Amino acid sequence: MTSTAPKPLTESASGAVPAAAPDNPPPLSRARRILRAVAILGCLPYLTLKTIWIAGGEIGIPPDSSLLEHRTTMALANAGTVLMDGAVIVLVLLLTRPWGLRMPAWLLAVPLWIASGLLAPIVAGYPLQMAVRLFPGAPESGTTGASEPFLDDWVFAVVYPGFIVQALALGGLFVLYARDRWGHLWQGRLHGLPRTATAPAQRITACVVAVLALLPAAVHLSWAAGSRAGLNASRAEDYTRDSAVLDLVYVGFTVTAVAGVLLLAFPRGRALPVKLPLALAWVGSGALACWGGWMLMTSLTTVDDLTKQPTPALQLTYAVQMIVGILVATFGAYFFAERAAAARPAVAAADHDATAPARPRG
Repeated sequence: MTSTAPKPLTESASGAVPAAAPDNPPPLSRARRILRAVAILGCLPYLTLKTIWIAGGEIGIPPDSSLLEHRTTMALANAGTVLMDGAVIVLVLLLTRPWGLRMPAWLLAVPLWIASGLLAPIVAGYPLQMAVRLFPGAPESGTTGASEPFLDDWVFAVVYPGFIVQALALGGLFVLYARDRWGHLWQGRLHGLPRTATAPAQRITACVVAVLALLPAAVHLSWAAGSRAGLNASRAEDYTRDSAVLDLVYVGFTVTAVAGVLLLAFPRGRALPVKLPLALAWVGSGALACWGGWMLMTSLTTVDDLTKQPTPALQLTYAVQMIVGILVATFGAYFFAERAAAARPAVAAADHDATAPARPRG
């Protein structure tokens, strides 16, 4: 994505963006001020707990939790996650301050893609897990809980709603920002997309993505259905209904990412708006790449207990899941680059016509 002349961060009552000089932007709209405040407030529960744990506090951690066995590792991990959640606040400011319009597109899009990828499965999965718990008669997929206490239940009840709040507020701010800065790149419908020189490569990439995605989708679906093939002994013992819901969520995001990239690669005869498959590819690829990479990294750090060591099947599943997400994101980056390149001549011609002296009549 490349930037053309940025538009100010305000809307009129009709939704149109009024013209204003970038050097003297009008006040921020009320909707954006509210979303900014909500996003920052949503970060506070997580940041507060993590800061307490880094300082040595044990609130919310059971006395026999495995987290207390490696305090140095826990402090370093908590410091890293504090930086990650603090980055959300930085992104909120970037999306609502005038200097955020001058940021290079990639420097803003990449962390937002990561943030949406990490938060989207929580937004989708946590409410579903709570809904499943309303049916106590449903069969468990494993034991009733982890074999070792990890955190008190109230910690999840405080932190995860905070994640959902910040995800929705940050997403709303990003949609408004992206509409103002890059909205012209996703106008129109799929059947109107021009045929480009990279179309064959795009179709091949989409087909590769669809084939590779079969592996993680099938494995996650099999785990949710009751199979424990590919899980180590510890994870197989601790597998619950919550785990099954999360695996089904991963299957859903896999389908989302594949659908988005296939629609963009094979647009002929489709009247869908371009922004729909772009949104599917954005959210789906982020969820697959970020959580696949995160789960792969965390599984590789657990090597002290043979029952917790990751199996080759587990590593392969998360690695392929991550690769699928990265491929879809790369596809989207090339799509936006081509659209931006095609838009430059039209913008330059319009600027030339606006500045050219009037031709004399006669």
